[in-house]
Amino acid sequence: MRIFKQPLPWQVGLVLVVGVLSISSTAILIRLAIASANVSGVGFSLFLSASRLTVASLLLLPAWRHLQATQLSPGALGYAVGAGVCLALHIAAWITSLSFTSIAASTTLITTNPIWVAIITWLWYREKPTRLTVLGIGIAFAGGILIATGDAGTGSAGSNPSLGNLLALVGAWMVSLYLLLGREAQRRGLGIGSYVAVAYTTGALVLLPLPLLVGTSYLDYPIPVYLYILLIAIASQLIGHTSLNWAVRWISPTLVTLAILLEPISSSFLGYLIFQEVPGLWILVGAVIVLVGVALAVCGATIATLNRM
Repeated sequence: MRIFKQPLPWQVGLVLVVGVLSISSTAILIRLAIASANVSGVGFSLFLSASRLTVASLLLLPAWRHLQATQLSPGALGYAVGAGVCLALHIAAWITSLSFTSIAASTTLITTNPIWVAIITWLWYREKPTRLTVLGIGIAFAGGILIATGDAGTGSAGSNPSLGNLLALVGAWMVSLYLLLGREAQRRGLGIGSYVAVAYTTGALVLLPLPLLVGTSYLDYPIPVYLYILLIAIASQLIGHTSLNWAVRWISPTLVTLAILLEPISSSFLGYLIFQEVPGLWILVGAVIVLVGVALAVCGATIATLNRM
C-alpha cells in the first residue's frame, strides 16, 4: 500500500477554501445553463448531471496510468466505485432540485451533510454522538421543516418547492456517503488522482443513459449551455470536489463539511446579484436555523474527536 506524506494544516486549509469557493459557483452555472437552454425539468437536469461527470472523467483519463501501478488494500476500488454511484445520485438529485426550489433553500439543505456524516459515522464506526451534536441535529431538522413548508404554494420559492427541497435532502444524504466512501478508498491506498478518476468515471457511466431513457437528447442545445457544462466540470467537479475529497483524507469529515457551510451563503449572494432572487422570509429564517444546528452538530463531533485523541 502506498504511503502518503501528511500535509501541513495551512495546506489543508488552503485547499478547502479553494474547494468551497469553486463549488459555490455550481448553482449559479446550473441556473445559467437552464436559462440559456430555456428548458428545465428532470430530463435536462439529468443531461447536465451526466455531461458534467462525463467531461470531468475525460479530462482525468491520464490519471488511469497511475492506477495500474498502484498497490491497493482489499476493497479500495470497491469503495471508490461505491462513492461514484453515490456521487451520481447526489448530482442528479441536487441539480434537479434547482429546477423546483430556490438557490438558497437548495444549497442550505444540501449542506446539512455534517448531520448525516455524524449519523453515518455513529452507525459505521460506532462513534456515539455527543449531546451537543444531537441538539444540533434537532435544531437543523426544525430549520429544514421551515424551509420545506414556509414558502410552499406561494410561488416565490420555485415551481415545486416541496419536491425541490426533498431532492436537495436526498442529495445531502448521497454526498455524505460519497465523502465517507471516498475517504475509505484513499485510506486503502488510492491516490487522489486515481480515486477521483474511478469515482467520477463510475458516476458518469451511471448517469449517461438516464437522459436518453427519459427522452432527452445530448445535442441541439445552444453553445452557451455546453460552455457552462465545461465550467461546471472544471470548477465544481475537478477543482471543488477533488479538493474536498483530498482534504477528507487528512482531517475529520465533519471539519470538511463545516467548511462547506460557506457554500449556501456565497451561492445565495451570487443568486441575488445575478438573478435578483430574494428568498422568502421563512426560507431565510429556516436557513439560519439549519446553519446554526449544523454548526452545533459539527462542534459536538469535533469535541468528541479531540477527546478521543
